[in-house]
Amino acid sequence: MSAFDDLLESNRAFSETFALGGFDGIAHAGVAIVTCMDSRIDPLAMVGLKAGDAKIFRNPGGRVTPQALEALVMGVHLLNVQRILVVPHTRCAVASNSEEELRARVAESAGVDAAWQTFHVVRDQQASLAEDVHKVQSHPLIPATVEVGGFIYDVDSGLLEPFV
Repeated sequence: MSAFDDLLESNRAFSETFALGGFDGIAHAGVAIVTCMDSRIDPLAMVGLKAGDAKIFRNPGGRVTPQALEALVMGVHLLNVQRILVVPHTRCAVASNSEEELRARVAESAGVDAAWQTFHVVRDQQASLAEDVHKVQSHPLIPATVEVGGFIYDVDSGLLEPFV
């Protein structure tokens, strides 16, 4: 018995009605979303999209990291991305804990010292969001014709609040 049997069984059921075979891989709605890895966020559903409509990049805090910028540049130039949403969320662990608190929580769970592990905490979510939107807007490989917006997703109401 594998730890993944339930997921593989669900995948077999999923494959029975799979309709994206042969899909071209572009973002059909022209959208890219950078958001947090939080499982309370359903990036496509929260903006009324479906599989194939958007490119999604997720990381702790929904930050525009160098890897996120790499994905956005590729999305803009190769995958039809014309609008970019940067979407952190309420009650986010990296925005509501210090690095020391996260290290302590991880160390307690792991049973080993985590003092060496870096966690990129967000001290001011709105300021970080403005900074991240600016990173995208000012990137030399993302043209000014690409619309970039910053929003905070409320995990309790499901609403996006525009900020930038």
